[in-house]
Amino acid sequence: MDLFDTQRPANQPLADRMRPERLEDFIGQTHLLAEGKLLRRAIAADKLTSCIFFGPPGCGKTTLAHVIACTTGGAFEKLNAVSSGVGDLREVITRAEERRKQTGQRTYLLLDECHRWSRAQADCILPAMESGCIHFVGSTTENPAIAMSPALISRCRLFRFYPLSQDDVLGALHRALADKQRGFGDLPIVADPAAIEHIARIAAGDVRTAYNALELAVLTTPYAADGTLPITLAVAEESIQQKVLAVDEGLYYDMLSAFCKCLRGSDSDAALLWAMALLDSGCDPRIIARRLIAHASEDIGLANPQAMLQAIAAAQSVQLIGLPECKLSLAQAIIFLCESPKSNAVVAAIGAATADIPTLTATPVPIHLQDASYAGHVRLGTGEGYKYPHDYPGHYVPQQYRPEQLEGHRYYEPSNQGHERDIRALRVERGIDKET
Repeated sequence: MDLFDTQRPANQPLADRMRPERLEDFIGQTHLLAEGKLLRRAIAADKLTSCIFFGPPGCGKTTLAHVIACTTGGAFEKLNAVSSGVGDLREVITRAEERRKQTGQRTYLLLDECHRWSRAQADCILPAMESGCIHFVGSTTENPAIAMSPALISRCRLFRFYPLSQDDVLGALHRALADKQRGFGDLPIVADPAAIEHIARIAAGDVRTAYNALELAVLTTPYAADGTLPITLAVAEESIQQKVLAVDEGLYYDMLSAFCKCLRGSDSDAALLWAMALLDSGCDPRIIARRLIAHASEDIGLANPQAMLQAIAAAQSVQLIGLPECKLSLAQAIIFLCESPKSNAVVAAIGAATADIPTLTATPVPIHLQDASYAGHVRLGTGEGYKYPHDYPGHYVPQQYRPEQLEGHRYYEPSNQGHERDIRALRVERGIDKET
């Protein structure tokens, strides 16, 4: 069955039968298709240029392409990046060129799973796009900025689709139950509202999953003695399984970024949510553990030195006992790091010290700090004048520890957070810092 064939046989899946043909019937994505929005205006005016629709499954990407196919004055060609090659693409381009020469009609090329296109395929279509012979309409569940050829996406407008709301999915299910021509409106269905709400909730924004579950429930449920077809909550629960979190490369890095920012932002609840979502979607727990170790220094440092111990202990737990038990240790460390006082003084110190490294290439180490462990050091004077701190009160004595050119350069600036407050007070006592 071709996507753009308007004849829909009765045995076609409910999700395809219910696919809208008019923009007015499209469900969701109001940020793109509300009145006055650019994409809606372009479709209504039949002026759509090359674009890429990307977002999770079942949110309307292919459906919108179908609507465009039903409303545009141009010709539509369809390919799938998985099953088509350069030869198929060249045939499409040839037909498009002939069509433009003979009738002046433009050609839209819809490419499903467009992130699977090879560089050779992407390069092949570029001249046709630049000449206006082909208007490219790609759809993908991946982030095109990560998964696709930069040359191709630079010539396209990107439109991001989001999961549908539960109310949107619920409305779609009710329309399918009521529609006599395309849905189940001609059947004596008695649907428990709780059953339909359960399907809408578990579908998690994927209307195709919701339609498939409803269809399975209707087709497998026997008629009752009174001639009705009851769709109960128990039937609905059997018809749809808990949706597995589908994580592509783009979403994986987005969730990992969110996790790291929650650690830094001291939101332990949100950090736990993203960490557990990553683990449940198959993320290696060692990645979570490595991020905890890094953030223990990057965002906490000496404001709470215990944070590093917690992070290391969690990493050891991952190695020793693995999943699922190591989730306990990871969760404990995540909460500890989030609830710890924060300081980025360690990161700032690294950057400041690194900036002064070029000066060291032309500056000798002060002679009293030079190596004095070999027999002839006395003749060279190395180590002469060095003051051993443990010979002084408080095990501290001021002396020059860096080249003269860098004297006074500050790298580590302890904050007033947690244990660093005590470090700052000691440095003030020693005259290293001024009291603030």
